[in-house]
Amino acid sequence: MLDKRELYDNFDQLGKKADELRLTIGDTQDSIRYLIEKNAELEIENQHLRERLRELEDKTTSKNNATGLSKSRQNLEKLYEEGFHVCNVDNMYGSRRINDEPCVFCQDVIYGERS
Repeated sequence: MLDKRELYDNFDQLGKKADELRLTIGDTQDSIRYLIEKNAELEIENQHLRERLRELEDKTTSKNNATGLSKSRQNLEKLYEEGFHVCNVDNMYGSRRINDEPCVFCQDVIYGERS
C-alpha cells in the first residue's frame, strides 16, 4: 500500500503529465489547423492554374487550327521550336539547330504544301 507522500507524488506527476499532454494536443491542433488552411489555399491555387492551363491550351489549339496544321505537323513544329531539325537534308533530322538558326528545309517540311 502506498503511503500518503507517495500517493501525493504520483498524483502530482500525473497532473504534470496531463499538462504536458494538453500542450502537445494544443500544438498538434495548431499544426493540423495550419495544414488544413494551407491545403485549402493550394487547392484553390491548383484550380486556378488548371483553368489558366486550359485557357492556354485552348489558345494554342485554336492557333494551330487557324494555321491548318495536322497533328503530326504540330508535333514537328513543336520539335522545331525546341531547337531541333525536322528535315532530312544531309541527315540533319533530330540534330540540334546551332543557335536556333532558322532552317528553310525544316520550315518547308512543317508549313510546305503537300499534294
